[in-house]
Amino acid sequence: MQTLAVVVPAFNESAGLREFHARLVAVFDTLDLDCTVLYVDDGSRDDTWTVMESLRTADARVATLKLSRNFGKELALTAGLDHADADAVVVIDADLQDPPELIAQFVAAWREGFDVVYGTRSTRAGESGMKKLTAAAFYRVMERLSHTPLPRDTGDFRLLDRRALDALKRVRERQRFMKGLFAWVGFRQKSIVYERDRRVAGSSKFNYWRLWNFALEGITSFSTAPLRLATYAGVLTAVAAFAFGVFVFGKALLYGDPVRGYPTLLLVILFLGGVQLMALGMIGEYLGRLYMEAKQRPLYLIDEAHPAPARGDRQ
Repeated sequence: MQTLAVVVPAFNESAGLREFHARLVAVFDTLDLDCTVLYVDDGSRDDTWTVMESLRTADARVATLKLSRNFGKELALTAGLDHADADAVVVIDADLQDPPELIAQFVAAWREGFDVVYGTRSTRAGESGMKKLTAAAFYRVMERLSHTPLPRDTGDFRLLDRRALDALKRVRERQRFMKGLFAWVGFRQKSIVYERDRRVAGSSKFNYWRLWNFALEGITSFSTAPLRLATYAGVLTAVAAFAFGVFVFGKALLYGDPVRGYPTLLLVILFLGGVQLMALGMIGEYLGRLYMEAKQRPLYLIDEAHPAPARGDRQ
């Protein structure tokens, strides 16, 4: 029998984890697959790990993994995928914004021959207009800047065939933007459109500052366009300064104007200083990522790991 593993990274999700599991196992019961679920605790500060362990005790299909601290969702997801061993793996969040019931459609598309099946959000219930606007803008900016096609309005909710999963496991970069990596591995991919629900419990762990940093991570991981932008800004500024210098020199030569314009000079200096600092900041973003990669630290550290029993050993 073919196997399916569901990887669920979670950080402070104890309030809705039991409801999530109930809906997930109801989906398992409809599939003619050997199904398991791997819950990954990303250093939660509430009793998420206790809830995970209680689910593992009650259900032999549950495996649990606890990281030594909060490494962030991208690395918690990486840890889960590293420990998943199945013919197909589904990635889904525990907040129930992505409906587990859609997994059946993912499996059907996988059996049609697709290696990656991902969910595309048609609506985003429970999110502010500003968040919807910034999310839409981010995906469209990434579409313009990146050479890797990144599906619009698509999160981490997806199914990966074994060969796509094995290809992803070979990518060990430290600064990870998983949405981009899922697209980067390629293979045959299919989109399934769905309506994203409201979060059932708790609150989002991503504020606007974290979302801004997440966007920078995605752009700098899959595009060098900001560096080119700094180059273009420098060239345009130099051309404009040269043209202005020719104008001032010609005006003084023809009309004998005395040198004036201290406020203008100060404005030009501040403008050029701002452009230079912007360029240095962009270079620093990429240099910082090279520094993190060069240290070769482990992506994550595991505190506890409890795999699910083999199918023949389950009660």
